[in-house]
Amino acid sequence: MATIIKKEELDYQPHPGRTDGWKLMTDLSRQKKGINPQYLNFDMRELPPHQYNAAYHFHRYAEELFMIISGSATLRTPDGLTEITAGDIIFFEAGETGAHQLYNHTDSTCTYLDLRSSIGYDVIEYPDSDKLIIAPSAETFRKGQSISYLDGEQDIDKIWESLRNP
Repeated sequence: MATIIKKEELDYQPHPGRTDGWKLMTDLSRQKKGINPQYLNFDMRELPPHQYNAAYHFHRYAEELFMIISGSATLRTPDGLTEITAGDIIFFEAGETGAHQLYNHTDSTCTYLDLRSSIGYDVIEYPDSDKLIIAPSAETFRKGQSISYLDGEQDIDKIWESLRNP
């Protein structure tokens, strides 16, 4: 079944949990119509003047594509900074080479369509802060604090014994 979102139905609201400098606006009409994509996630976004869309990041298990609808912004990638403008399409592959961040360097709103592939989960890495986030649960970890697989598993006999004799 096709679901149509008309331009006049767009309802941009502040993205939850954002603070000053990070005032990304996300259209809520998709949720209001009950659209819950299985493999292709998407959002219409408005990036207000002098704001960042997200922390510099890349997806390990998702590709992402931005299409700039109106306005312009500065794109940060591993190759440096590039100005993008209305009509530009930007593809981000999965992995470190697809790292990205937008900053609206102008006095006008930048509107863009954000498309992401989805396999039901993702690991998003933030190189500037050494964080990993597991999606969709949003569990957040420091990348540099890895431990061995068997860490904490040394007393398995005691655990089993406690299960046998509660």
